[in-house]
Amino acid sequence: MRRIAIFNQKGGVGKTTSVLNLAGAMLSQKQSPLLIDMDPQCHLTEILSEALPGSQRSLFGFYQNNTPLDELMVAWNDTGLLIPAHRELAKVDSIFGKGPSILNRLRLGLDSLEKKISADSILLDCCPYLGVLSLNAVFAADLMIVPISSDFLSLQSAQKVEKTLKALEIVLKRRVPRRYLMTCYDRRRSMTFEVEKLARQYFGHELFQTVISENVAVAESPQSKQDIFRYNNQAKGAHDYIALLQELNNIELAGEIDDTAQVDLIKKSSISS
Repeated sequence: MRRIAIFNQKGGVGKTTSVLNLAGAMLSQKQSPLLIDMDPQCHLTEILSEALPGSQRSLFGFYQNNTPLDELMVAWNDTGLLIPAHRELAKVDSIFGKGPSILNRLRLGLDSLEKKISADSILLDCCPYLGVLSLNAVFAADLMIVPISSDFLSLQSAQKVEKTLKALEIVLKRRVPRRYLMTCYDRRRSMTFEVEKLARQYFGHELFQTVISENVAVAESPQSKQDIFRYNNQAKGAHDYIALLQELNNIELAGEIDDTAQVDLIKKSSISS
C-alpha cells in the first residue's frame, strides 16, 4: 500500500485539487484510495463530506485520544474512504511539540491501519506550512508530490521544500522519493514555459513529465463536491490526471517506491528530538 503525501509550503498551488483528482483517477481505474485530510483548513473534507465532523471524529481525535485511524474513516462517493480534518488540528503543534514520538505518530498509525483495510494507496493532503502535521506526513510517506503552480513564487517554495527534504535525510536516515508537479499550466503565458524550464533544470528527472493544465472544469468541480471525473470526465483536466496516475504507476514499477525497504530503514533509524 503506497503512501503519497502532497505538500508545498505555499498555498494555492493545487495541492488539495491534486489529491482529490488523483484519487478520482484511481477510482476510475478500479483502484481504492484512502484520503487523509491533514489541513486544518479542511478544504478536502468540505468537498467530500456532507458536514464537518466533531473534532473527536476527525484526524484530531487520532492525535488527542489515540483513536485508531480505521475508526475515523468515512465513505465518499460510495467507493473511496476519507479520514476527515477538523480546525482543531491547528492546535497539534502547540499541544504536542516536535519530539520523536509525535513525529512518528502517523507512520505508526498507518502501520496498524494497513493490517485492517485493503486500500491501494493512501493520499495525504498536507497543510501548507512545515509543522508537526506536515512532518508526520514526511516521516510516513513513501513518496512526496510537490505541486508547482507555474509561477516563480511557487517554484521558489518548491525549492525550499527540496532543501527541507534533504536536511531531513540526516534524521530519517533515508531519502524520501519525491516528484514535482506542474499545475495551473497555462500555455497562453510565456511565464509558464520559463518556470517549467527552470524547474526541469533544478529538479531534473524528479519533475513529472505530466503537467496539469489550467482547466475550467477542474476549478469548478469542487463547488459541486465532485472530482473532475464525476463532474466532466471528458475535460482536459481528467486526461491530465489519468496521465499523472500512469506516470506514478510507472515510478512504482521501476522500483523507486519500495515500501518494505523503506519501512525497514525507518525501523532502524534512531530519531532524536
